[in-house]
Amino acid sequence: MPIRTLDKNGNVITTVGFNRFGFDCEVSLDVLRSLYLRPHYVITASSPTATNDELEGKMEELQHARFTGGYGAYQSKSIFHPDSQSISYTTLSRFPPVKLLSPSQRKRILVTGGAGFVGSHLVDRLMILGHEVTVLDNFFTGSKTTVSHWVGHPNFEMVRHDVVEPFMIELNHLTILPRNIPPCMPCLPSHYQFNSVKTIKTSFMGTLNMLGLAKRTKARFLISSTSEVYGDPEVHPQHEDYWGHVNPIGPRACYDEGKRVAETLTYGFHRQDGVDVRVARIFNTYVPRICILISSTVNPFDGRVVSNFIVQALRGEDMTVYGDGKQTRSFQYIHDLVDGLIALMNSDETRPVNLGNGDEFTIGEFAELVRDIVEKVQREDGVEPRRVNIIYKPMPTDDPQKRRPDTTRAKQTLQWEPRWTVRMGLEEMVRYYKAKMVEGSL
Repeated sequence: MPIRTLDKNGNVITTVGFNRFGFDCEVSLDVLRSLYLRPHYVITASSPTATNDELEGKMEELQHARFTGGYGAYQSKSIFHPDSQSISYTTLSRFPPVKLLSPSQRKRILVTGGAGFVGSHLVDRLMILGHEVTVLDNFFTGSKTTVSHWVGHPNFEMVRHDVVEPFMIELNHLTILPRNIPPCMPCLPSHYQFNSVKTIKTSFMGTLNMLGLAKRTKARFLISSTSEVYGDPEVHPQHEDYWGHVNPIGPRACYDEGKRVAETLTYGFHRQDGVDVRVARIFNTYVPRICILISSTVNPFDGRVVSNFIVQALRGEDMTVYGDGKQTRSFQYIHDLVDGLIALMNSDETRPVNLGNGDEFTIGEFAELVRDIVEKVQREDGVEPRRVNIIYKPMPTDDPQKRRPDTTRAKQTLQWEPRWTVRMGLEEMVRYYKAKMVEGSL
């Protein structure tokens, strides 16, 4: 049966987005799912051992059919050959349908970090809406596979480029997203400390270069900042007027202070040069998409707390919690975040805006919730789950004890608040990772 997602009132969610501030960003949820939940390849190669392969292929198709519905024509037709452990790649047979806009309605939008976790979902939404999108990414943490379904489309361009170097283009909107680490925090320090100088250099030089581009082209500039600017907060929940509690020389400082100086630069250009800016402070976000880190020393799931828990539970492994599990976080699903970013970009709000979910969990409680949902999904699919244990390891240095957004400003100025509960998003994430494990791409 296809996946049906119910909102807080029990109504089926069929679309995401809105028509607000003169910008219509509402799209079909099924169309989006057919992009980010699509199979990477299909097991259809014939061989002397075709019986097992065919069974695996049918199971794979069954798992993915829950998400892709009637949009199979837009799925990958790459073929995996189990006998030789090789894959025959191909482009999509047809691009997903995009809205036909007149030249006056169609905007030219640059998304830096557009092959990453949040960036690729934003790109999907903007492309389906019919806009021209250019993605800049150095693929340090991003992956071409996240946006490969748009390569060759007349409205899409992808450029391998590091924003620490200048870039010239003509555009209407510019969105700069995290590039050295994914924004689905909390993240183990190994992600952004792998090259701490690169992390802070990207935050400073990348923002400086992109602000210069926005100034020249008179483009509206949106920077995705982070709740990390609040550090280990002494105010709870955190509101935008709180200045934060950050250790400027600690192991997390390369990211925390990098984002703080990026905000300083942004408002410097706003006050001095009249650049039209927007600042989104993103709180913990979980995303159904897999990216690969280029560092062989870093596990691609290491520290991404949601995907870590889900994959461990699905594999029947012990779930790892860092610290005593009493530190708190608030998690939002990607569709709510993309809605918030688009609303902020098209609004008149120039002050920083928190984007996050106010539902607060201890990490220990969250691990138990993930375990329960994994077991629920497994039972629904006829598999008797094995009860996994939750184990505790030492807390990373300077890890915040509490993190929850005050989203009053977003509600008042953007009319934005999360639609997806944590449980709703988690169930979709569990089924996504389960399908990927059956497919063999995880």
